[in-house]
Amino acid sequence: MTEIEDRWLSISEICKYLGVSNDTVYKWIDKRDMPAHRMGRLWKFKKEQVDAWVEAGGATEHPKRNPDQE
Repeated sequence: MTEIEDRWLSISEICKYLGVSNDTVYKWIDKRDMPAHRMGRLWKFKKEQVDAWVEAGGATEHPKRNPDQE
C-alpha cells in the first residue's frame, strides 16, 4: 500500500524534516505562529503549510530592536 502524500505529520516527523528540536518547534508554535493543528493532546502539521511558513520567513531569527538606537 502506498503511503498517502498529503497526510498529517507528527511533532517528531516535522522536527526531523526541519532538522530542529521539539523545543524549537514548540517555541515556533507559541511565539511565531507556526502552522500547527491541535488534535486532542497532539500537534499535527501539514508539510505544505510548514514549507510556505518557512519560505515566508516564519522561522528566521529577528534581530532584537533597541529603542535607544532609533
